[in-house]
Amino acid sequence: MSGTSGSVRSSAAAAGAAVAALVLLTACGGGSGGSGGGPEPESSYSAVVAAAEPPPAEGFTPVEVEGIKINAPKNWSVDNTGGTLCMRPPGQDGCGYGAIQVLPHVAENDPNKWPRKQYDAANGWASTPDKCRSLTTAAAADVGVAGAEKVPVDDPQGLAQHADGLKSHHRVWEVTCQNDDTFEVRLWFLPQSDVAVYVWSVDAQYSTLYDEVAASMDVTAYNDR
Repeated sequence: MSGTSGSVRSSAAAAGAAVAALVLLTACGGGSGGSGGGPEPESSYSAVVAAAEPPPAEGFTPVEVEGIKINAPKNWSVDNTGGTLCMRPPGQDGCGYGAIQVLPHVAENDPNKWPRKQYDAANGWASTPDKCRSLTTAAAADVGVAGAEKVPVDDPQGLAQHADGLKSHHRVWEVTCQNDDTFEVRLWFLPQSDVAVYVWSVDAQYSTLYDEVAASMDVTAYNDR
């Protein structure tokens, strides 16, 4: 009798150990087949459960171009012409210094297929990267460029997530002009959607605001067209 009871206890203990091992393996991602690498640009985390559309953030107004939804700062001017959208900060009449551009079909419409082929290059900050865009030179566009370099972004893979769950290539450049002025350019590029959010020349006082606007972008309706 005592031998039978001991066998039952041994079997139960072995079964319990097996279950514990399986739970530990699952918790560590064993058997998932994943490589452990980060998500590719434009991979979506909302494929199973559609994300509810959030209300506009305080201080922003929702705007749209060709189905691309994005938040514009409330005190900024918004131009929606020619299939592109421009958000201009107070005091800026043109879509240049300090402005944010939203560009559908960006590479398709660009003669150099920018930024699809150039976004990861040191001189990939523009389709034709030859004119200074500093505050004092942007309007005249008569000063050349001496050089440019990419600046590290927060994500080590150079990706940024947007409101629809998609991830874009996020790039920042610091450009030096021939007169020793410098300026910064920012880009968020969705290669499959062929959409870009582009800060032509950064006004430093809006540095955080640029990131907030880009993060609010949703291209779901644009891609469904």
